[in-house]
Amino acid sequence: MDLILQQLINGLSLGSIYALIALGYTMVYGIIQLINFAHGDVLMVGAYAGFAGMVLLHLDPFTSLLAAMIICAILGMLIERLAYKPLRHSTRIAVLITAIGMSLLIEYVTMYFVGAEARAYPAQTGWLGASYHFGGVNLSMIQIIIVVVSVILMVVLQFIIKKTRIGKAMRAVSQDQDAAKLMGISVDNTISFTFALGSALAGAAGVLWGLYYTSITPLMGIMPGLKAFVAAVLGGIGLIPGALVGGYLVGLLETIVNSLGLSTFRDATVFLVLIIVLIFKPAGILGKNVQEKV
Repeated sequence: MDLILQQLINGLSLGSIYALIALGYTMVYGIIQLINFAHGDVLMVGAYAGFAGMVLLHLDPFTSLLAAMIICAILGMLIERLAYKPLRHSTRIAVLITAIGMSLLIEYVTMYFVGAEARAYPAQTGWLGASYHFGGVNLSMIQIIIVVVSVILMVVLQFIIKKTRIGKAMRAVSQDQDAAKLMGISVDNTISFTFALGSALAGAAGVLWGLYYTSITPLMGIMPGLKAFVAAVLGGIGLIPGALVGGYLVGLLETIVNSLGLSTFRDATVFLVLIIVLIFKPAGILGKNVQEKV
């Protein structure tokens, strides 16, 4: 029982990070049907922004997380305006290639400025470094912070989408861009805000990832980004609740595989699940199959 509870705690911590990243994927796809493969690298930039805030500016982790979210929100808008907006009416393959190119550009520009070596995130002391033991179960304060911060950000996101004017505009644009324009909605600004919001969540996830794994590199965003994409597809791409469900399922799956002593196959297992989902339920767990009319 202790082992099960420990893996559940580990899975929820990791799944919370994947859910934050998957939300960015699913929001952008819901608006413009684009898979932003540079999203994982926005996470990496957020991790380095948080690292700079804590090490160079001596900020606390929460202020550094907020600063990373702002930096990544600006980066997300720049990516959309410079790389994706000019291709909005191009073929999907052109946009996909551009997304991959943007991913590589962010990675190697970052590597040029910070170097290729891994950086160690500052160790947390005091109450932030506390750890609690309940029998054979270990619960660190960092794990608690990851889950609490993730839940707060998800609640704020849900409030923005459901209760604010820009959120209503996002839902309108996702349904019908032409009708949204006729209603006076600025489609370009709405899409930019969606990128900013998703990138801010990725920036927060980057700082939480650094605090959890204590090591960052310029190429660190590749695997978390791909796994978060799997989470979005697993839950139902384009659906916010689906991103949450998929993120937590992927996190739990990964920790279960690790607990079985099969850590070498944890990445392969996640992608195997993606293949199975695409074969048997391509719309995802919460998605519905919709037939397109000719």
